Amino acid sequence: MYNVKLYNKISKVGLDDLDTAKYTCSEDFEDYDAVLVRSAKLHDVQFPKSLKCIARAGAGVNNIPLDRCAEEGIVVFNTPGANANAVKELVVCALLLASRKVVQGANWVKGLAGTPDIGPAAEKGKSTYAGPEIAGKKLGVIGLGAIGVLVANAATSLGMEVYGYDPYVSVDSAWRLSRNIHHARSVDELYRECDYITIHVPATEDTKGMIDKNAISLMKEGVVVLNFARDVLVNSEDMVDALVGGKVKRYVTDFPTPEIAGVKHAIVIPHLGASTEEAEENCARMAVKEVRCYLEHGNIKNSVNYPDCDMGIPSYPARVAICHRNVKNMLSQFTTILGQANYNIGNMTNKSRGDYAYSMFDLESPASRELVEQLEAVDGVLKVRVIC
Repeated sequence: MYNVKLYNKISKVGLDDLDTAKYTCSEDFEDYDAVLVRSAKLHDVQFPKSLKCIARAGAGVNNIPLDRCAEEGIVVFNTPGANANAVKELVVCALLLASRKVVQGANWVKGLAGTPDIGPAAEKGKSTYAGPEIAGKKLGVIGLGAIGVLVANAATSLGMEVYGYDPYVSVDSAWRLSRNIHHARSVDELYRECDYITIHVPATEDTKGMIDKNAISLMKEGVVVLNFARDVLVNSEDMVDALVGGKVKRYVTDFPTPEIAGVKHAIVIPHLGASTEEAEENCARMAVKEVRCYLEHGNIKNSVNYPDCDMGIPSYPARVAICHRNVKNMLSQFTTILGQANYNIGNMTNKSRGDYAYSMFDLESPASRELVEQLEAVDGVLKVRVIC
């Protein structure tokens, strides 16, 4: 029986995919095998030694201590693409909100409540809230992952001229990208060319604060900037200065911050990007599937701190999975131990990612406790599991 600790409300649709004969879910476990989490911050949580994996029902993992988890042999998953359509729809909405002054006009009409001749009054004053169409305008999409590709393709369908920039675009994303997208050779080219700019990259040391006064200085006068990725990608103080000075006509963000909330020409949305029933269900189901594949079979998919690794469903008497540091001679040490203990290896794999690696061995006889202890004693080994 596996214990799964819930740190947030997780969609029942996802939890229903857990076999109740194998899994128990609760918010109250002290010892647990897996964590399902959405936005709860886990940096100060002391994890039990029994914890094997954490699945974030969403794409961002800033709320999880990835390095510490890797050092403790805890595999962390996210759910890329599960909420992509929900975010895409809100970005398209934001393009229209930024152009057509819908929010401002609606608020003005609200202030006319009780006016007997509200119809003629609204008709007379509506010119104040006129705005341009987005068809024919240039949109720059920074980041062509699951969300960026959908946004770029949707904008093309709406008649926009779309520029995309992503030096690390995956083969899968490239296949899904419309052939009508212009491939910007640099982000500076995108800044200079586009009337609208939307950001869809993860928050890393290289991307934090990427939209700052220097980036803004390269943009067109009256540019519209959308941020539905992470608040830290935009330097809030520089954005406020650009809004006040008129360089940026409108800034639409899904991340309220003290600096930007209430600033004129900013439209601030309360983090609604993935707040749809469909997105929450998709994220939950993907997170649960990742947990099940790892706990039951040892396979890793969509990890953010360990390499992806798949040996299918176990068909041998034992499968041993090892999380370890990515240093020399680890694999030879493992095979030596197995050979000296008279274990025949039916199948094996070894994958690495940065400073960490993952090895699996299918053995032709059951794994003993003594074998596990010998493997755990190897310098650099972080966690050893017998899957079956």
